[in-house]
Amino acid sequence: MTVGIWILGDQLTLQHPALSSRAVDQSQTRILLVESLEHAQRRPYHRQKLVLLWSAMRHFADELRSQGWTVDYVEQADSFQTAVSAWCQQYQIAELQVMDPADRSFRAIISSLELTSSLHWLPNCQFLWSTAEFTAWAKPYRQLRLENFYREGRKRWQVLLTEDQEPIGGQWNFDPENRKPPKTGLQPPPAAHFLPDAITQTVIETVRSLELPLYGKLEPFHWPVTRSQALEALDQFLTVKLKTFGPYQDAMVSGQATMWHSLIAPALNLGLLHPLEVIRQTEQAFHNNQAPIASVEGFIRQILGWREYMYGLHHYFPDTYGQSNWFEHDRPLPEFFWTGQTDLHCLQQCFQQIEAIGYSHHIQRLMILANLALIAGLDPWAVKEWFQATHLDAYDWVMETNVLGMGLFADGGKLASKPYAASANYINRMSNYCQNCRYDPKQRLGDRACPFNALYWDFLDRHEQKLQAQGRMGLILKQLQKLPDSDRAAIRDQAAHWQASWD
Repeated sequence: MTVGIWILGDQLTLQHPALSSRAVDQSQTRILLVESLEHAQRRPYHRQKLVLLWSAMRHFADELRSQGWTVDYVEQADSFQTAVSAWCQQYQIAELQVMDPADRSFRAIISSLELTSSLHWLPNCQFLWSTAEFTAWAKPYRQLRLENFYREGRKRWQVLLTEDQEPIGGQWNFDPENRKPPKTGLQPPPAAHFLPDAITQTVIETVRSLELPLYGKLEPFHWPVTRSQALEALDQFLTVKLKTFGPYQDAMVSGQATMWHSLIAPALNLGLLHPLEVIRQTEQAFHNNQAPIASVEGFIRQILGWREYMYGLHHYFPDTYGQSNWFEHDRPLPEFFWTGQTDLHCLQQCFQQIEAIGYSHHIQRLMILANLALIAGLDPWAVKEWFQATHLDAYDWVMETNVLGMGLFADGGKLASKPYAASANYINRMSNYCQNCRYDPKQRLGDRACPFNALYWDFLDRHEQKLQAQGRMGLILKQLQKLPDSDRAAIRDQAAHWQASWD
């Protein structure tokens, strides 16, 4: 009996349960990896996202062959259906083993395929919490909060704890120390860059030749596509960037796309790195006096806390979560999200770097891009789809909860405790973007007033009744209620002007 193992494009790990199982006989096993053109057309993906995925897959196939596995690699297949079914028939695959996809929607796609082989699901090994374990943790809580989950994870994996099981440094969360605005002349270290080898160059030319509606610049391409490169990128972050990561992780500076961020999320999400090894190496950097506790804890919280939390919620929430639209926002996505043609300097900076490298860091995503979408009343699903198409680390399991729940509050508070809506004041405080912009972040009305201001107050005005039920919004709503009716009417007019111009 021939056993088939179909390794998905975001499961490029030797810890894959089918590969590490003692029950698998290499001589009676074939491995399949497939590039699907049908799947590549689901969204206008960033060109570098396709290069990253297909190059990493081809490199992983070569690594498996070097270890004695029989690997069949299908380039540019019409669809998963045609490639997988033909392969199963050609090699008389009796049992097809597949590791459970991180994306719930992709499991449905696989389950719908018409195959002659029996389908055997294996547990996903790329996250610390299984979906069953997360469900068991979540069920007793009326409201799910990241901080509770994060502390449980720290205890479960014994991360940054004293012998008495207390948090090192005397507190669980050092977030207040990690919110410094950028000071004048701030110069972050360069990001780790990897020159494309022959395999990656071939993929670049393949993507260049595709007649598909894609997005973004194809070159220069500098992302890690192998495990060894991903480990090198992690080491560069730990030795060069981690020390100052904490204080400036929320800061934004014109012309500086990556700041002190690690840029390892794409590698993590492809399986080239495992979250626990990242956590352990970061923890060891603290014990080696390479970085202060605030920076170390802040980074570990992103992996052990936020990343695991997003994955857990994606599978915990019902299938209908993706349809969430609590504010009933329905405005179409402005064209400048794709073209980058806008005179707001903060947006220019974000769009330019996303177009160039398929990346923006978490504050750019939350407090500029998602914030604008929220206060302008954009359709939540359209915003989520844009993020998923344009960012290299974006998949269903992280984008649905991250964008719909955290960024847009479309779920009405199942994830976040309040909408992350803000005026230009936040952007002005945490960046130098406003210094080079034609709009004044301190003006609410007028030709030079920053659009974020009128849109923010109009958002509060439009949804005042709903927002009153959110306890953390009380103080700002009192400020809204103090405004004269004439001011509120002028704000509505100013916001309507911006919305109409973008439509």
